[in-house]
Amino acid sequence: MPIADDLLEILVCPKCKGDLEYRKAKDELVCHACQLVYRIEDDIPIMLIDEATPLT
Repeated sequence: MPIADDLLEILVCPKCKGDLEYRKAKDELVCHACQLVYRIEDDIPIMLIDEATPLT
C-alpha cells in the first residue's frame, strides 16, 4: 500500500521545513534543498534527520 496522498501534502523536511519529492519507485522522500533522502518503511516515513542519507 503506497503512502497516502493527504500525508504527502503535509510532510515537509524536518531540517529546513522545505518541500519533499516523493520517489515512488524507491519508496523515499527527497529534500533537494538539504540534499537528504528520507526512507519509507512499511508506509511510514522515517523523518529523523540522523536517519536520512545524503542525496547522490
